[in-house]
Amino acid sequence: MSTADRTVVRGGLVVTAADEMHADVLIEGGRIAALAAHDSDTAAGWTAGTVIDATGKYVIPGGVDGHTHMQMPFGGTTASDTFETGTRAAAWGGTTTVVDFAIQGVGASLRAGLDAWHAKADAQCAIDYGFHMIVADVNDKTLAEMDTLVEEGVTSFKMFMAYPGVFYSDDGQILRAMQRASGNGGLVMMHAENGIAIDVLVQQALAAGKTDPRYHGEVRHALLEAEATHRAVQLARVAGSPLYVVHVSAEQAVAELAAARDLGLPVFGETCPQYLFLSTDNLAEPDFEGAKYVCSTPLRPREHQAALWRGLRTDDLQVVSTDHCPFCFSGQKELGRGDFSKIPNGMPGVEHRMDLLHQAVVDGHITRRRWIDIACAAPARMFGLYPRKGTIAPGADADVVVYDPHAEQTLSASTHHMNVDYSAYEGRRLTGRVETVLSRGVPVIEQQAYVGRAGHGQYTPRGICQYL
Repeated sequence: MSTADRTVVRGGLVVTAADEMHADVLIEGGRIAALAAHDSDTAAGWTAGTVIDATGKYVIPGGVDGHTHMQMPFGGTTASDTFETGTRAAAWGGTTTVVDFAIQGVGASLRAGLDAWHAKADAQCAIDYGFHMIVADVNDKTLAEMDTLVEEGVTSFKMFMAYPGVFYSDDGQILRAMQRASGNGGLVMMHAENGIAIDVLVQQALAAGKTDPRYHGEVRHALLEAEATHRAVQLARVAGSPLYVVHVSAEQAVAELAAARDLGLPVFGETCPQYLFLSTDNLAEPDFEGAKYVCSTPLRPREHQAALWRGLRTDDLQVVSTDHCPFCFSGQKELGRGDFSKIPNGMPGVEHRMDLLHQAVVDGHITRRRWIDIACAAPARMFGLYPRKGTIAPGADADVVVYDPHAEQTLSASTHHMNVDYSAYEGRRLTGRVETVLSRGVPVIEQQAYVGRAGHGQYTPRGICQYL
């Protein structure tokens, strides 16, 4: 390979989930070719067409966001980020791979849902992407299709204990899908909330005139998240299948996961930045502003945050994803004025996950290596992408971020790149920001300027969960 086609990242502190080292990184053919200590003869001998100076900066793997919803239809509208705008915003925030959710329509096949999502994403993405499959209609044909999808690299299947009449599956359907997954190597991802009970509380609240956004949090009771989490664990035990619980928000649900893991069960959990940094105080903001923070599971009282941070430190929670599903305040969130149950559920976040978690390092909640673990390595392992993604090591894709740990920034809708008209973190000051992003060795962000393009991102088939 000619020198012109090589890139060297010099002078930075390379941080992975396992290690920290002052090393230069050699990139060839879109992959990491070698690492060598700054002062070594090996590094001194490298010549390259492109040299990136990372002195005083971190050199980290590109983030892997295992939970996004681009262009997702929901509640009579559609998430405001397309695959083009959403993956571009992800790149701005140092994320170089997303795993989005294709949706099976009730009465339709898994294949038809997957094909529809491929059509949305094809040639649109700035960074690499994969798909999970939402299973909304369990039957013999669907179960057989699960085997085929696993073989093709769609190795995880999301099910819902919430949203009766939309995505909801009952315990029998969930058990059947889990049994299938136990045989084909698939991972069942669970939205764990007792949707049947929640719907009763929703109707009672509305009948009592409780229509403001804050009641969204009250009817989706933390105990109904915990109960559903417990039930999902037991169904997975009966089926002999692994279980991954998405967007864990409540202390009691963390306790259910911890208890299962203490028994040695293959049970995993993710949380999201909104649960770590926001609370019911935001849902209660006046003049319908609280609608900006309506998502499910809902934001919890601030006291729950300590349990989530503890779970991340003890590995009872393994992953931080965003559940990025943005709806504009104007014209979309406003659909629920006068009836909180009509507010589209979802929040923007794909651009800020890496920075918010770096702030958690600054604040002493987690270590630098744990930051990279929960944001890069663990999601890559969980969803069968490691070590191609999620680390900086010879042979890995050159998804590399030069990160300035000292730069300060203020989050705002006026400066973010997500296609949504508000920021959930408006005015929040953070320490640390992305400077340069390479995706498979190709610059996407250079010195805080976007130089990428729609269509650079490739669809990436996945292996099975690597924690099993």
